[in-house]
Amino acid sequence: MIEEFHSIKRLPPYVFAEVNRLKADARAAGADIIDLGMGNPDMPTPQHIIDKLVETVAKPRTHRYSASRGITGLRRAQSAYYDRRFGVKLDPETQVIATLGSKEGFANMAQAITAPGDVILVPNPTYPIHEFGFIISGAAIRHLPCGNGEDFLRALERAWSHSVPKPRAVVLNFPANPTAMVADLDFYKEVVAMAKKLDLIILSDVAYAEVYFDGNPPPSLLQVPGAMDVAVEFTSLSKTYNMPGWRMGFAVGNEHLIGALARVKSYLDYGAFTPIQVAAAAALNGPQDCVAEIREVYKTRRDCMVESFARAGWDVPPPPATMFCWAPIPKPFQHLGSVEFSKLLIEKADVAVSPGLGFGEYGEGYVRIALVENEQRIRQAGRNLKKFFASAKDTLHNVVPMNQNATR
Repeated sequence: MIEEFHSIKRLPPYVFAEVNRLKADARAAGADIIDLGMGNPDMPTPQHIIDKLVETVAKPRTHRYSASRGITGLRRAQSAYYDRRFGVKLDPETQVIATLGSKEGFANMAQAITAPGDVILVPNPTYPIHEFGFIISGAAIRHLPCGNGEDFLRALERAWSHSVPKPRAVVLNFPANPTAMVADLDFYKEVVAMAKKLDLIILSDVAYAEVYFDGNPPPSLLQVPGAMDVAVEFTSLSKTYNMPGWRMGFAVGNEHLIGALARVKSYLDYGAFTPIQVAAAAALNGPQDCVAEIREVYKTRRDCMVESFARAGWDVPPPPATMFCWAPIPKPFQHLGSVEFSKLLIEKADVAVSPGLGFGEYGEGYVRIALVENEQRIRQAGRNLKKFFASAKDTLHNVVPMNQNATR
């Protein structure tokens, strides 16, 4: 009998699996589940991007193998975006590479820079690939409590001081998934200075840089003088242009690190389908009104959710950015833990959310709520929750707290 493989044994059971199974069972039984779990945009891709795809796919030459680094026009479009948006100059030949979404870029960068036993510093809670891309590559992970200020910097320095061997890289993610936390340039300056002092690589995920609601647009780490010496930044078109299934993202920054990623990718793929790359360039180079419109939709939904859930008795902090609310579990349910609470919402309120534990142990006590349903459905979710919370005294005694449940 084949034993379980070493790399697979390093991956814990998928926390979301039981919630997803319960959601599927409820739908199969006829329940109308309002799904606020997965961050899967429900709005259409802007028409001019689709038109460019259709135009390009009709050309037989575009059906050949593409380039794993990304076609030249696409890399130039991403360079122009960084110049326009952040005032950052990039060489499209050496400092830009197209990826199959930011997730693939992160995973293959981990393959490119990690040796077995290397220590990587990762915030917690965070998007799972930030951690598990390195775990699959054989690294050891040290968690840093997610933060955007002095506490995070001190935790980073302590982790470096107490690690053997010394950490190789630190992951940043602002605006953050799942917490929606944002960072400013002053914070980035401190991180860059510390990375140079401690000989650390910085891997920065800014996939939600264009989904912001309050204050100034989120900055890029690469705006900091000298950041290019130590950092690579990952972006995605998935949320900016409603293109999640297109799997189009980028890594930009230090040319040595970009070169390492390019070398790994050259063995693994031929890049995205060329018409997708051409359409992605059209997205970056074309009219940007659609970006503002998408942002406004998420802001309206955010405000609707905060208001509707408050009426139900659940105070959800309004996020300053991203398409997610990071909400503490209401006090009467906190003893259940995030997985059991998420399951209960499906069973009793026909509402699906993501348990905070799925983003790391420091995510326990919270759930992530995605703004992926329209306002009518969000208000319906609020009504369902209000009805459930009102009857909670009659249902809670039948629920086994998570720490007493063998299924986790």
